[in-house]
Amino acid sequence: MTLRRAFERARSERRAAFIPYVMAGDPDTATTERILSALAERGVDAIEVGIPYGDPLADGPTIAAAGVRALAGGTKIRDVLDLVKRFRVASDVPIVLFSYFNPVYQYGLERFAQDASASDVSGAIVPDIALEEGEELAQTLRRYGLDMPLLVAPSTTAERAEQIARRATGFVYVVSRLGVTGANKMPDFSALRKQVESLRNASALPLAVGFGVSKSDHVRDVASFADGIIVGSALIDAYAGKSSDEAARNVATFVTPLIAATRR
Repeated sequence: MTLRRAFERARSERRAAFIPYVMAGDPDTATTERILSALAERGVDAIEVGIPYGDPLADGPTIAAAGVRALAGGTKIRDVLDLVKRFRVASDVPIVLFSYFNPVYQYGLERFAQDASASDVSGAIVPDIALEEGEELAQTLRRYGLDMPLLVAPSTTAERAEQIARRATGFVYVVSRLGVTGANKMPDFSALRKQVESLRNASALPLAVGFGVSKSDHVRDVASFADGIIVGSALIDAYAGKSSDEAARNVATFVTPLIAATRR
């Protein structure tokens, strides 16, 4: 299933799309595979799969620590792609890779896009590449049928936000607040609503909100004006320190009320 179709299905069911974020390889790839299956069984619309990196500029303490655990276990890009390919045997939930530019560059842009496509990945988010510098990556991904969602922050000017929204594919990732990812700081939902409404005039793409969304009340508020909700740090907190089936059970328990809160 494509990202476009996933958002269309959610809209037809009068709800916002629910997109969890998982760090691949935390604490090991076998556990990540079980977590992905548990999320698919619960009915998520797409899944962001993080590629661990040692200098994650946008990641808060929870996701950064998950990346450290994954790197300690030896998780590499090839392992993540193989993981997604195995997941694809049983599920068509779209997978969006979340990586920083350096590991993608070191892997090779063409090779990354080609291998991601071969693993049936739907797209890739690379948050640390500037709009003016990302066209080569965007074109490479596009040649292999991969979307490249782009981020708009609260500090982004209206003019630049429109430029970003026009260049994004798949969806626009609306960052709910300044700073890094994390579940402890509540977004300003009033300002966020205004930002999403402004972006509606710049792009027909779905608008998905992430950073700081961690509770059912948050999801319910965001679902009233956005097309999708991304939850990462709070989800990782729910299974941190667990592995295998126990981690998968914790994930299923955590996301169930959040998914229910997406309905309008």
